Amino acid sequence: MASVKQTLEDLMNVDGAMCAAVVDSASGMMLGSIGTGVDLEVAAAGNTEVVRAKMKVMRALGLNDLIEDILITLGKQYHIIRPSARKEGVFIYFVLDKQRANLAMARRKTLDIDKELMF
Repeated sequence: MASVKQTLEDLMNVDGAMCAAVVDSASGMMLGSIGTGVDLEVAAAGNTEVVRAKMKVMRALGLNDLIEDILITLGKQYHIIRPSARKEGVFIYFVLDKQRANLAMARRKTLDIDKELMF
């Protein structure tokens, strides 16, 4: 099991990693963060709304399923939002440099990290 701090440090070892946070989606507050490249306070609050909106749409559609991850592809960056399977109401937010990152490996790493995350 890994602490939030160790989890974030492990994410930063991924090629292209810029920054990451573990976020409480009930409040939009970060439980921990690391790196630079985006304002993580603003990103945590904003992406909380993204997760809430997707959950609302899934309920409206009658989808009885879980979000594995949400990928936002920008011109220069990938933003991965992965709701924790271990702790409801928490998500991992991970920003990568698109030119240096391997998206498949980054998604796999967020999956692996979530399995080890201890609260």
